[in-house]
Amino acid sequence: MPSRREKRQSEAAAMATPRADPLCALCGRPIPPGVPQSAHHLIPKLKGGTHGPQVLLHHICHREIHATLSEAELARDYHTPEALRAHPRLERFIAWVSKRPPGFASKVPGKRRGRG
Repeated sequence: MPSRREKRQSEAAAMATPRADPLCALCGRPIPPGVPQSAHHLIPKLKGGTHGPQVLLHHICHREIHATLSEAELARDYHTPEALRAHPRLERFIAWVSKRPPGFASKVPGKRRGRG
């Protein structure tokens, strides 16, 4: 019987293997093979979302979410892709990153940014 980790990995691989490149749930750009990607728990694992729904994101988009919002904010107010896209800081990020190619990568600060 596969472990939970193996099951999650196979589910993530299944999400990434359709004929067309999967789309990032935040920015809407395609995620081509070889581009860093990650699964985002819509409700953070620390807040009870371990077995909850996940979405596939570019790694840069995932990092921006966690640089912008705390785990508590994610669990309370930003637990859907629509809510994330509506956050003012993430709206500006999406407008900026949408002009970049799907494989674009840039450093994101390690700690959370201001909410301005």
